Amino acid sequence: MDAGLKRELEEKVHAGERLSREDGIALYETDDLAWLGGLAHEVRTRKNGDVVHFNVNRHLNMTNVCTASCAYCSFQRKPGEKDAYTMRIEEAVRLAQAMRGENLTELHIVNGLHPTLPWRYYPRSLKALKEALPEVSLKAFTATEIHHFETISKLSASEILDELIEAGLESLTGGGAEIFDWEVRQHIVDHATHWEDWSRIHRLAHEKGLKTPATMLYGHIEEPRHRVDHVMRLREMQDETGGFQVFIPLRYQHDFQDMKDGKVRNRLQARTTMASGADALKTFAVSRLMFDNVPHVKAFWVMHGLATTQLALNFGADDMDGSIVEYKITHDADDFGTPDKLTRQDLLDLIREAGFRPIERNTRYETIREYPGPDLELRESPQAMRV
Repeated sequence: MDAGLKRELEEKVHAGERLSREDGIALYETDDLAWLGGLAHEVRTRKNGDVVHFNVNRHLNMTNVCTASCAYCSFQRKPGEKDAYTMRIEEAVRLAQAMRGENLTELHIVNGLHPTLPWRYYPRSLKALKEALPEVSLKAFTATEIHHFETISKLSASEILDELIEAGLESLTGGGAEIFDWEVRQHIVDHATHWEDWSRIHRLAHEKGLKTPATMLYGHIEEPRHRVDHVMRLREMQDETGGFQVFIPLRYQHDFQDMKDGKVRNRLQARTTMASGADALKTFAVSRLMFDNVPHVKAFWVMHGLATTQLALNFGADDMDGSIVEYKITHDADDFGTPDKLTRQDLLDLIREAGFRPIERNTRYETIREYPGPDLELRESPQAMRV
């Protein structure tokens, strides 16, 4: 990137001007990671100060049986396959109740696209979970699952969302987005939910008063221009609805071999590596700079590792997600030693070690509790980061 373009982009960011598609592509092309991080940190600080948000949540996957065979997915199993499972509602409730400790505030529910489970299983599950844990917010189902529910129920997405909201739904999850551009999407996705239906369902959710997350799966066969296009689509939709609370770049997980049956389910593995830490930081920074109308950017530590996540807090991210236990969907795939659980104290320590002030939030990003910031005396000398 030449000095003139660099100055032009700096001036735009300093002035709070909206960046263009061409600007986004240019930012991905820079080799000056420190400069890019500084710009993103300026915007992040303008929006969120010295705060890093986190919550105490648990993930619940009631079935891994799925009709789709997406090229990147290591989670799905076919009916009758070894390790395929489907929970009875009572079983899901018992498991959720066992997760209740440490003042749990959110249950995050994502499943496979089960071919034979009846539609009623899903609202009944939410209702039973809400009755068992009335103080816990239910963040459940991707737009892909809602689209699947339309097929199996013959109801509209609007009717489905109404029933789920009545049963206790407070937010959709952001999954099913991957990369929206068809040039890439046709090679990685094996279900019928693409940009048109994904955006339609989230728009409906926003119209009904739900706030939702948006995600992007990066670091596989896409190019930077596809990442920029993905963010541009979401940014335009956010201009219309204002319903996205947070943007979550999700790093594609490359290395996988199921230790129980030896089967490699990731069909992209032969032609991919995985985004480096530097590429991850660049993606956070460009996303923060481009996505000017969403309040938060989340570094999902399970998919990035702890050290990269701490660094991402200086590259635009202001949220570390939650404590999480047994995150199966990508933890089946990673091979770089990330833990599957962090306690509240772990999160507080990680945030403070990175130089920020922790705030515990709920699903709606309302503050539950503010905590003291980093120890200023410790900041006078270099401190080891967790890996």
